[in-house]
Amino acid sequence: MSFRILGTGSALPQCVKTNDDLAQILDTSDQWIRTRTGICRRHVMTTETVTDLAAEASRKALEQAGIVPEELGWILCPTVGGDYITPGLSATLQAALGAHCPAMDINAACSGFLFALDAAEGIFARKKARYVLIAAAEGLSRIMDWEDRSTCVLFGDGAGAVVLGEGESLLSLHLETKGCPEPLHGCFPGGNSPWLSVKPENHFVHMDGQEVYKFAVSTICSGIETILQETGVSPEEIRHVILHQANLRIIDAARKKLPIPGDRYRLCIQETGNLSAASIPVLLDFCRRDQLLKPGDLMILCGFGAGFTSGTALVRWEP
Repeated sequence: MSFRILGTGSALPQCVKTNDDLAQILDTSDQWIRTRTGICRRHVMTTETVTDLAAEASRKALEQAGIVPEELGWILCPTVGGDYITPGLSATLQAALGAHCPAMDINAACSGFLFALDAAEGIFARKKARYVLIAAAEGLSRIMDWEDRSTCVLFGDGAGAVVLGEGESLLSLHLETKGCPEPLHGCFPGGNSPWLSVKPENHFVHMDGQEVYKFAVSTICSGIETILQETGVSPEEIRHVILHQANLRIIDAARKKLPIPGDRYRLCIQETGNLSAASIPVLLDFCRRDQLLKPGDLMILCGFGAGFTSGTALVRWEP
């Protein structure tokens, strides 16, 4: 017993910042950002909270699935961080929805949605729930150094959600963690302990772009090749490739190395930037809304991020 996807939803903040907007506060330009990342604009929180975004995406997914919050057996929230250090986003989302089930955060950075799918598969296998909500939400604009053009231009805020029910749509799923925090990390906010001998690093996101690029391209290719070999599915049978939307250069490099036809790769990075754990479910919802997904379609989901973490899944679309 695995699951099937009953509904999807997404939510983005109202405030949109274009590359030209960023050029007003940074030594950058629209051309510089576009050519290096593929990003044109991103949504950033102003009055919204991470819980607000998660709740909006979740309500849309629940409505499409025909499920009310009281029917949920579990809530899983992939996120770098909600509105508090504690309690987690899953608790504040549960309260916002009026649900009554167990709820848990999952921090696997940009791969978090894949890790949540694995956790959900276990929940269904143990018959602990009829319905599981996965709501990935990020407020990355809060932890960017807005004077560092190499990182802040990459990220946006948003949320994506799916409602899962019992089924057999998950055909294969592989997760990996290769402990290596230095290339991409954000530190815990410092307190004022009089006994702490090491001064904490600032809490901004720090990234070594070249190391992240090499890891990302390598793990996308190895993850997808492993899935295809394990299942015996041919590249031509894959109708949709939904990758974490980190950087268009990463996606293009992987696309050139893989045997899957190039027109099967779906994109939203131009409009959203990097949404970390929310990237894949937001793009999945965009594909569903645009009526790109047909019953029986095979799709690959692949995430990669800080940790380093990665996950790849083969899913049949059976709403």
